[in-house]
This record gives sequence, structure tokens and C-alpha cells, in this order.
Amino acid sequence: MPTVPADVTATASPAPDALPALIARAIRAAGGWLPFERFMHLALYAPGLGYYARAARQFGQLPRSGSDFVTAPELSPLFARALAVQLADSLAATGTDEVWEFGAGSGALAAGLIEALDALGQPLARYTIVDVSGALRARQRQRLAAHGARVAWADALPPVLRGVVVGNEVLDAMPVTLLARRGGRWFERGVRIGESIEALAQDGQAPAAIKTEAIGLTWEDRPTALRPPLEPAGTHDLVTEIHPQAQAFVATVAEALRRGGAGAAWFIDYGFPEAEYYHPQRSEGTLVCHRAHRVDDQPLADVGDKDISAHVNFTGVALAAQDAGLEVLGYTSQGRFLLNCGLAEALAAADLPMRANAMKLLDEHEMGELFKVIGLATPGHPPARGFAQGDRTHRL
Repeated sequence: MPTVPADVTATASPAPDALPALIARAIRAAGGWLPFERFMHLALYAPGLGYYARAARQFGQLPRSGSDFVTAPELSPLFARALAVQLADSLAATGTDEVWEFGAGSGALAAGLIEALDALGQPLARYTIVDVSGALRARQRQRLAAHGARVAWADALPPVLRGVVVGNEVLDAMPVTLLARRGGRWFERGVRIGESIEALAQDGQAPAAIKTEAIGLTWEDRPTALRPPLEPAGTHDLVTEIHPQAQAFVATVAEALRRGGAGAAWFIDYGFPEAEYYHPQRSEGTLVCHRAHRVDDQPLADVGDKDISAHVNFTGVALAAQDAGLEVLGYTSQGRFLLNCGLAEALAAADLPMRANAMKLLDEHEMGELFKVIGLATPGHPPARGFAQGDRTHRL
């Protein structure tokens, strides 16, 4: 992910409206127009200010917890237990003993995987977390303290990597580039400042004094040579996304694993293959915001107080990995993957409340169909049990 420009770095003790002021300064420094990709990065990851960098709770099952959304590891411990079955296979197949997790959230998945792998007789020498959020790192350290020195944190992926990589709901949170087709022409959608804030700036007010309600962020489209990898059929106007950061990240992971000579990567997220992603009927794109377990499509409102994400183009993920030397082990729905990894048997042994929550991992109307799983590995990895039935690689 890109770093925050030096001229817009946040202070250690931010004022309530520091993030809007930071974004306003970034827009002015960029000449009055900021590509959405950079806006999304600041809104989510500006140090100490962005949604994932602030000291607030994002993950939880109910709004009364103060959370905004629930992830599969928070929903049920059976998610980690089923995923661990596949990870154990990959660790054995690659002869490695380290897992790397990107975007580890509250640490729930890490805790579940470490315990499940121990129970499966595949104990880890090291579980390394890469997370850009200092606030989340602090929560992870507290939750994983019982596992001692086996858990480590890193600022970035090393250039050479041997092990298994996991990313649950990490690709969807990577900033995207917004494209709009209007009247048959393509534009890149960016963010500019409304007249109200410009008037405040001209009056000489310091950025910290600019109130959220006055920031007046609005959209502005500029002509571009950028195009989606598959142009939606028809001539109707539409908005969509492309994913240069997510695909560059996957390529970087793939190159590190290839250099290491042995490893695998597993990504779980909501998304589609390319033909579905750029279907002409998906004319509003996939960009969404989450707050208090509600969804909206207004990323310029309440900046920093809600999540912003976009669905994943899994075809782009597969191609980025293949171009960097990895093989695609398979692609399927989360529900089918978890069943292939033994979730049905785990459900049979669970109590009723645990079954009820775990069923949401499988239900087509919950996470079971919306979320997908893709497996990538260095050459020589055996067929993966997670794709034993229901593999959809042919649809990528």
C-alpha cells in the first residue's frame, strides 16, 4: 500500500476533525483533485486517523458491541479449524513451518489457526503478522500473548519467503481505482473540495479548524486512458473499479514465494471472476461502506468512521500470481471450500449456538456464496482438498 505523503502526515494527538483536514491538505497539494485510490488509502490507513489506524473496534457480531461488521473468524471458531486442515496440508506439502497472515484484524484467525494446527499435529515454528495498523497490532498482541515467541510482527513481506500465506478479507480493503464510462468515454473518478471549504481556506483558517460538515468533498471525473480488463458490453453509463494495488500485492507475494522455492497462499474474500465482475448489469460497481452493521454507498461521507471496500476480481488475482510463477490450485465458494475441509463433521460435534453461527459461513444468503477462496502455490503442490468438489477454476 502507498505511504502517506510527508506533507500530509498526521500528528500524534489528532483533533476530532484531523482526518478531513488531512485529506483537504492532500487534495490541495495534488492540485485540487485526488484520485480515489489515494483518498481511500488516507481514509482507511492515515497513521492514527484512518479507519483501520484509529483506536476503535471494527469487528464484532452485533452493533451493540460498537463494531461495524463481522468477519468469519469472529463469527465462529470453526472457520479457523476448517481452514487449518488445508493449511496443514500445504505446510506438509511444502516442507515449511511458518504462516504469514496479512491484515490480521483482531487476531481471532491467528489464535484459531495456531491452536488448530497444534491439534492437527502440524505445529508452527512461527506465525508472522503483517499489519499496517498500529492500533490493531496492539489488540493482536494482547489476544495472542499466550502463544509467546511463536507469534511475530513484520512491517513488510521479505523478498524471499518460505511458508504459507493467509489473507482473510484483506484484498477487498486495498485501495481501488474508480473508473466511469459516460457517453462512451472513460474517466477516472477522483475527489475534490467543495466551495465551502475553499472559502474557509481563503479566510486563512488552519486545517485543524475545518469542520467535517464543511469539508464538502465531491466527485470529479477526468478523462483517462485507463480501462477495465474486460470492458462491459453496451454503451450505457457505468461506474466500476480496477485493482492495481491488490494485484501488485499478490504479485509481490508470489515472487517472494517463488524465490523461496516452496510455499502457498490462500485468500478468502468477497468477489467475482472477471466476466461476472464486469457484467454490463453491474453498472454501479461494487464499492461499499460498512458502519454499525449497515451498508451504504457514500464513501465521501463520515470519512474515517466507516469501512470502505470493493469486491475482488479473482481473475486478476490468478493472473498476477501466474505471471509471477505460481500455480492456481483452485477457486471455489467459501461454503464449498469449508465443507471440503471437514466443516460438516465439526458441525455435527458442536452445540446448537455454535452450529447456528457456523451455518452462516455456509449459507448461500450469508457468507457461503458471496465469499470465495483461491489457492496459489509454487510448482509441485499436490491437489488441494479444499477444491476436491466444486472447483470453479474454469470460470476465472
